[in-house]
Amino acid sequence: MTALSIDIPLTDRVPETRLRLTTRGRRVLAVLAAVPAATVLAGAIIGGGSALAGREEGAPAGTFATVTVDPGDSLWSIAEEVAPSADPRDVVAAISSLNALNGVGLQAGQRLAIPAEYAPAG
Repeated sequence: MTALSIDIPLTDRVPETRLRLTTRGRRVLAVLAAVPAATVLAGAIIGGGSALAGREEGAPAGTFATVTVDPGDSLWSIAEEVAPSADPRDVVAAISSLNALNGVGLQAGQRLAIPAEYAPAG
């Protein structure tokens, strides 16, 4: 059998160098690392509210009564009217929660659900 050998002189070898990053290179790497993180964070912020909606039914029938808002009515006046012996703050909180009200603004003719425990007797 024949053996071939190749001799490479030591003087022809390319010296190994350390990788050096310039300021621009560091910035590019930082942006490349930050873009996926920012994308995930933005997606979580934008899509986070969609989990609040559901297909669940509302409150079961018989657990609330309804009243119609008259001109000049407020949640406080309705609370005092439907439950004069209860703390109006508790009644307002229950009505707001049951009707998913964001603020206290009501419109004349609007129908509000009143929790059964505060519903007028009649």
